[in-house]
Amino acid sequence: MDRQPGEQSRGRRRGVVVRASSWLAWSICLLCVALAVGSLLLAVLNRRTMGEIFGEAIVTISALTVAFSVVGALIASHRPGNPIGWIFCAAALFQGLSNSGYEYATYALITNPGSLPLGAEMSWLGQWIWAPGLGLILAFLPLLFPDGRPPSRRWRPVGWLGGLSIILISTMGAILLWPERGLALLRPESAGEEGTSHVLFVVVDRIAFPMMLVAGLGAVISLFVRYRRARGDERQQIKWFASASALTLVFVFVFEVLVNTEGGLLGVVFAVLSLPLVSAVPVATGIAIFKYRLYDIDRIVSRALVYAVLTASLVLVYLGGVISLQYVFRSLGGGESSLAVVASTLLISALFIPLRRRVQGFIDRRFYRKKYDAKKTLEAFSARLRDETNLEILAGDLVTVVGETVQPAHVSLWMRKFSGSAAGRKST
Repeated sequence: MDRQPGEQSRGRRRGVVVRASSWLAWSICLLCVALAVGSLLLAVLNRRTMGEIFGEAIVTISALTVAFSVVGALIASHRPGNPIGWIFCAAALFQGLSNSGYEYATYALITNPGSLPLGAEMSWLGQWIWAPGLGLILAFLPLLFPDGRPPSRRWRPVGWLGGLSIILISTMGAILLWPERGLALLRPESAGEEGTSHVLFVVVDRIAFPMMLVAGLGAVISLFVRYRRARGDERQQIKWFASASALTLVFVFVFEVLVNTEGGLLGVVFAVLSLPLVSAVPVATGIAIFKYRLYDIDRIVSRALVYAVLTASLVLVYLGGVISLQYVFRSLGGGESSLAVVASTLLISALFIPLRRRVQGFIDRRFYRKKYDAKKTLEAFSARLRDETNLEILAGDLVTVVGETVQPAHVSLWMRKFSGSAAGRKST
């Protein structure tokens, strides 16, 4: 049947919108990738050490910029009506401008003065452009996930509060910092405690930023409310997003503690090892939006819990072994010995597999009791299956096992009799 002229017109308009959205999203993505690469190159040209590049989160922010922009472009190009993709693109763009702007200004004004134009303006831009990106991620992403709408109209004040905090930080920063653009913004130790800097500190740190945090807390609460009401795919979508967000928060906390207390090589090593984790939120959001392998989340969370507990346990055993054996060697008059490290490493190797099994069993029993019981039931049935020859008993056992593990409303088993008589039936 031929399509009506109105339907054809709407189809063409939709096609134009999708193509325009795809072009805009991927253009933003390419710009964000260029900003991330440029910030790293400028950091090297500014003669920053590896500790500064990793410890000051230059690499981490660059990785976040790329991850958020790529996932945002994928979502926006395929789901242009869902604001989640555009939130990702905008947040990546703002963070990329902030990160690269600071490095650009440092090179143009300090490393090689006068070599690049607009150095003072970029120092000004990098000081406040971070606010929209952070506000979008903290307040609007949890509030609108996964369908692009708040759970109900009563949650709209959370969005208004988040938007007000973004506007306040951005406008006050842009206005008050404009007269100080240049070296004064790159060397804050030279700024006084009075005047513009003091006013900005009060407005941002004492008023606007707490407002943003309150909006973020309200958005997280709205996500929990949405989760309690959700069913099916939406519930799994929220599980993906919440699990990735919790993992990222733990990473940020541990990273900050290591950088502030240890620093140096330990902070660099941890930052390098944790680079794949910074993309957890955008990747999990992409999986949730496209509903790709949604129901693998329980297995992923189980493995994450297992290896987190296992890693923490092995680290404690390793450090305890090294410290204890070093103390023993010193008390015997042998001084510092590499034997402590070797012995602790061998101990870790021996403990890995049995400890992983014990931790897996504990996690399954504590958090996944139904699946753990189902696994044990299937293992017991498999053991009986090898020795049992009576089909009637096996049929009854099979019906019982299916009922206990899958828990359907009704179970029926039909067995064909080779003599040609009617089929037999077991049900429960």
